[in-house]
Amino acid sequence: MAFTDQPSGLQQTFDPEGLLHRMTNQIRRSLELPEILTATVAEVRSFLGTDRVMVYRFDSDDSGEVIAESIHEQRLPSLLGLHFPANDIPQQSREMFIAARQRAIVDVANGKIGLSPLCLPETNEPIDTENIHYRQVDPCHIQYLTALGVQSSLVVPILHRDLKEESAKPELWGLLVSHHSQPRSILPWELKLLQQITDQVEIAIAQSNLLSETRSQRQQQALINQIAILLNQLPTIQFQAALESTITAFGGTGGRLYIEQSRELYTWGEQPQLPYESKSIVIEQHPVWQNWMAECKQGQVLAIPDLYKETHLRVLAVGFQPTKIRGILIIPLYYRNCFLGVFSIFRPEFDTEILWAGRCDQNQRQRQPQLSFDVWREQKKGQAPEWKLEDIVLGQALGYHFSMAIQQQQMYQQVQVLNTNLEQRMQEQTGELEKSLLFTKVIKQITEQIRSTLDLKITLQTIVQEVRPLLNSDRVLIYKISDESDGQVIVEEINGSYPSVLGIKAPPRCFPDEYARLYIQGRVRAINDVSTATLSDCHREFLQNLQVQANLIIPINMGTQLWGLLIAHQCDAPRNWQDGEIELMQQLADQAAIAIQQAQLYEQSHTAENQAKAKAQQLERTLYELRQTQTQLIQNEKMSSLGQLVAGVAHEINNPVNFIYGNLSYANDYTEQLLKLLRLYQSHYSQPDSEIRSLEKAIDVEFVAEDLPKIISSMQVGADRICSIVQSLRNFSRLDEAEHKPVDLHEGIDSTLLILQHRLKTTVNFPGVKVVKDYGDLPLVRCYAGQMNQVFMNILSNALDALEMHAGNNQSFIPSICISTRVSADNSFVLIRIADNGPGMTEEVKRRIFDPFFTTKPVGKGTGLGLAISYQIIVEKHGGIIDCVSEVGKGTEFWMEIALNPQCKVNNQYINSLLPSSERWQVK
Repeated sequence: MAFTDQPSGLQQTFDPEGLLHRMTNQIRRSLELPEILTATVAEVRSFLGTDRVMVYRFDSDDSGEVIAESIHEQRLPSLLGLHFPANDIPQQSREMFIAARQRAIVDVANGKIGLSPLCLPETNEPIDTENIHYRQVDPCHIQYLTALGVQSSLVVPILHRDLKEESAKPELWGLLVSHHSQPRSILPWELKLLQQITDQVEIAIAQSNLLSETRSQRQQQALINQIAILLNQLPTIQFQAALESTITAFGGTGGRLYIEQSRELYTWGEQPQLPYESKSIVIEQHPVWQNWMAECKQGQVLAIPDLYKETHLRVLAVGFQPTKIRGILIIPLYYRNCFLGVFSIFRPEFDTEILWAGRCDQNQRQRQPQLSFDVWREQKKGQAPEWKLEDIVLGQALGYHFSMAIQQQQMYQQVQVLNTNLEQRMQEQTGELEKSLLFTKVIKQITEQIRSTLDLKITLQTIVQEVRPLLNSDRVLIYKISDESDGQVIVEEINGSYPSVLGIKAPPRCFPDEYARLYIQGRVRAINDVSTATLSDCHREFLQNLQVQANLIIPINMGTQLWGLLIAHQCDAPRNWQDGEIELMQQLADQAAIAIQQAQLYEQSHTAENQAKAKAQQLERTLYELRQTQTQLIQNEKMSSLGQLVAGVAHEINNPVNFIYGNLSYANDYTEQLLKLLRLYQSHYSQPDSEIRSLEKAIDVEFVAEDLPKIISSMQVGADRICSIVQSLRNFSRLDEAEHKPVDLHEGIDSTLLILQHRLKTTVNFPGVKVVKDYGDLPLVRCYAGQMNQVFMNILSNALDALEMHAGNNQSFIPSICISTRVSADNSFVLIRIADNGPGMTEEVKRRIFDPFFTTKPVGKGTGLGLAISYQIIVEKHGGIIDCVSEVGKGTEFWMEIALNPQCKVNNQYINSLLPSSERWQVK
């Protein structure tokens, strides 16, 4: 690959800034080094137009590996993943790559090599101009490249500098190599651009290394935190879980944690086994191991890659031979120069396989160049694992946490032992204090019971249940004194087979009246021995009948009134009551007095609350009845006004219509007679006067004679129609009929439709409503005719409102209403159904349609009273049923059932038995 100043035409059109820009963006876009190197070799090969561009990375032993490669049409064999020996690139060349950062340009055909340094090796100062030194290339190098199939080559060194240390010297990281199977010249600007790309790759390598270090540090810190959490869970430190997590993090197959003081051993995974004569001890207790640990310094971590080469472990190595364990990381655990134990991590031996570019024979390489680069697999068995610096640092950090955890556990155990001893020493001295605390606890418990419940009996029962075992007495009871200086036992707690005294009363006049006065004053009476105490014969006999040999009596006072007594009985033997026991009973008596007072107040408040609730319910019922009455009055007033208006209009129309209707028959007769007379005149006076002929012609006598009967007939039809309308108005108003009588419901429905006729007709903005009447053969129904007409009016008006609204939103909508009537199979009930094909109702609206004052219409268009009144009329007035079936988008249907016999009660079950499901009106 010769160096020339004459650019080719293709190279002149290439955009170097675009290539550099793409490479820079690739580095910025990704911090993953493999992605960056792959993009780099692809871009460079495309830029140079050569057959192969690769990135060659040096290993720690100066050998190298091709880690990225781009080949054009397989003109050269792939070298990706192949290793090359260290002596393929002489040490002198590597040093020059670092010192002068020189680029090597080899022309195999001419046997020349050009070296282009960036810096002077002597001063390390950059060179401003391209200064190429040509010389004859080593024949061995020529043969090497020829064997690779290369005729021109370009090598640019890739250096790496530690960004965290400014004074760090650069190291030779790898090479950017271009191979071409044909001779090729390279231009100065191409070489300059390649150097700029290499500089960007060096930056990417440094960034990738920093990223890897950051990730490793983050992972190590997360592991340390995880282990620290497990090791800080006192009192049960999770040593086993921490051991397993640590071994897994190090990639080990086993490990051990040995604690010196307690001789505890935690193991996980693959373990060594000592010979049979040493099976009674563990490795950490073997004298050889202990002597070895004694020589270790605090903070030291022993990283042993091959245990069979460690002199300290020769005696113990026999225990590892049955296993694949080869490497050991030993972490001695110390706390303030005190040896606590040891942590060991085992790594197994492993096999490796390296792909070499040709068979590696060191002796032959020194004598002649390599002529074949066929893949050669080198396999190494039983390799010892390597412990890196980060493994040692992590081991030191985890060793600190394990040491602290062991120390904490030992201190915790010591504290536990001290506490146990202290508890034993203080046990006798704290007996009285514990008893006092127990008294306090009982008092607190009873106090909480009083606060948690207002049930007096539960509270008093709790007192005797808690006191009896606390006093270790045979019986504890509460004796309630009534207003008549009498009383009885209301609660008790017994231990043993002693008889119950629940409900027992004291003998009359057995206790002097002075006792009550003394108890009110706070007197406490402790009788240690009933047989020797100063008691009346009645009193002693009463106690002996109850098998009482000693008792303690505490009064329960409510202000200046003696409510009762808190009494403790000892039945098995006499007893000396202690001051603490008496004080406890007094405090409990005070708590009982508080509980009694609260219970009385609660009972009073509960009584007052019940009275208030009763009054509130009565007021609510009154308010409901008032609202119902108000609603009925408003609607009755409306319907009465409407009925009066309709009746008045019908009456006013009826008088002139009757006059016209009554005279039409006479007018018809007179007209026929006059026409008959006219025809006679025409027959007898066939030649009338000229003036008569002129008038006949002017008025068209023949047409008038023919049309006049028709006019009279049409007037007769119109008068009949007006009479029918007037009769319908009178039927709707029902003002001239009895309030409750047999009625033709079909007349009421038809009258309502007649009144609403103007809303059924077609207008400019409304297509008109198609009314379908599916009337059954109904008998006369005994009902309130005017109120039933009111129901029909309310339901039909609501249906028309819904249809008008829906028609305004849907131009293709054809409104329709279906009215159906039927009689039940047993002739007991009448079913009336009115259905529309409007928008329907939601479930929430349907649940509230019969509530007074509920409406979905705009303000000013509805009062919310129509359906509420309809419900009252059907259900309350007529003992029937009214229900609604509706679904959004499928219309609405109202069902009404009325009994033909007023003594019958309508049952909801009849709603489905009145008609077969196939005959139900389907809203469309």
